[in-house]
Amino acid sequence: MRTANIWNLGIKELRSLARDRMMLVLIVYAFTFAIYSAATAMPESLHNASIAIVDEDGSALSWRIVDAFQPPYFQRPALISPGQMDARMNAGRDTFALDIPPHFQRDVMAGRRPQIQLNVDATQVRQAFTGNAYIQSILNDEIADFVRRRQSEPVSPIGLVLRARFNPQLSEAWFGAVMELINNITMLSIVLTGAALIREREHGTVEHLLVMPVTPLEIMLSKVWSMALVVLAAAALSLFFIVRGLLAVPTHGSTLLFLCAVALHLFATTSMGIFLGTLARSMPQFGLLIILILLPLQILSGGMTPRESMPAAVADIMLAAPTTHFVSLAQAVLYRGAGMATVWPQLAAIVAIGTVLFAASLVRFRKTIATMA
Repeated sequence: MRTANIWNLGIKELRSLARDRMMLVLIVYAFTFAIYSAATAMPESLHNASIAIVDEDGSALSWRIVDAFQPPYFQRPALISPGQMDARMNAGRDTFALDIPPHFQRDVMAGRRPQIQLNVDATQVRQAFTGNAYIQSILNDEIADFVRRRQSEPVSPIGLVLRARFNPQLSEAWFGAVMELINNITMLSIVLTGAALIREREHGTVEHLLVMPVTPLEIMLSKVWSMALVVLAAAALSLFFIVRGLLAVPTHGSTLLFLCAVALHLFATTSMGIFLGTLARSMPQFGLLIILILLPLQILSGGMTPRESMPAAVADIMLAAPTTHFVSLAQAVLYRGAGMATVWPQLAAIVAIGTVLFAASLVRFRKTIATMA
């Protein structure tokens, strides 16, 4: 194996990529607009939800409940009559409609446990799910405080103080931006290497490589380092200018440690892309394979769903995927400021999995080259 061959073949890959306008557009989009939209389009826990209230009691408690719904979580409640409730919700004017029954305060003070009806427009799925919990919490707090004050019960000597670490504002945009960056690193590295191999087969340049004094290992290494370099550079620029700059997402760990982990992860995923490129005979086939591989890698790697919530068998199987360890490492470094002493097991796992993937891809690549010769 000669280093000069690997270098020159890698430069050839970079020049070929520079002439592929669609791939360049995909790279720019994936590390700019896709990350920005994933962060900003993800709504906060609850924001500016519309609510209407039917107050059939007109008591001090019912007015206290009405006043409890305030911006920014809810709009100012619209006080309506019972006959307007269904019509307004059918017209999409209210996401929530709360009906406080007559004699509500009297029944509460008598300990009769009266019922309040809450109608929810479930077409607003995310707000409906989150807002339902918010409204229940507001009702419980206001009713409990009202009863305690009226009955002159002593205040509990214990108070719960909530401290949200690593994301004090509980902003989902922080999570969305970093996870989109992690997912796009995996996606682009697989797509670029696999597409580079298929592109050579479709353009007939593989035959030129076969008559040159280069080995399959040199060809494969050239594709790995060149495509990994492109993704690494794009990821670094996106982290600095999009995530930290435009979106103002604070990252607490070492950027150098994160980029080193990205480089090791790219060694594994670019090898995976070459393996898929040897299986597919055309770009449409490669696209279908990408769907089958990327969806489990992104959904079951611990980024979208906590691994603790997965079935034990699925969680154990996904330990064989490099993305599982990369997601855990990236979250530890960028969110919690972890250092090498904390994330070295994930780094070791990524190196081990990448070595296996590279060896398997090399075997498959040599067989593919042999059939073309």
